[in-house]
Amino acid sequence: MRIKTGFGWIEINGETYRKDIIIHVDGRITYRDKSLSRHLRHLYGHTPLTKRELEFLEEESPEVVYIGTGQYGALPITEDARKYLNKYKTVIKPTPEAIKDIEKENRRYTAILHITC
Repeated sequence: MRIKTGFGWIEINGETYRKDIIIHVDGRITYRDKSLSRHLRHLYGHTPLTKRELEFLEEESPEVVYIGTGQYGALPITEDARKYLNKYKTVIKPTPEAIKDIEKENRRYTAILHITC
């Protein structure tokens, strides 16, 4: 998988996305459903990543979960999300650093990638 990113975009295998994405264990790419967490935006100044957004991981059973926290690492992650992620081997890094690891990954993984801040 070839991945490039910059502020407000991510390109995967030549296709550009302009919203946060999820790379699923089967290789599908979907957009992150921020509506599940938007009600907390006022508390964080940004829509945080919450446990509710992560519950799909139960079905995917990834060996590792990557959380790309944005170009500058500013994506807030709620405490309940962090506790939930303890069930999985998890790598949390700014998105440009996370994609370097993802490109080399051989295990079954899911990646949630924030593309701004």
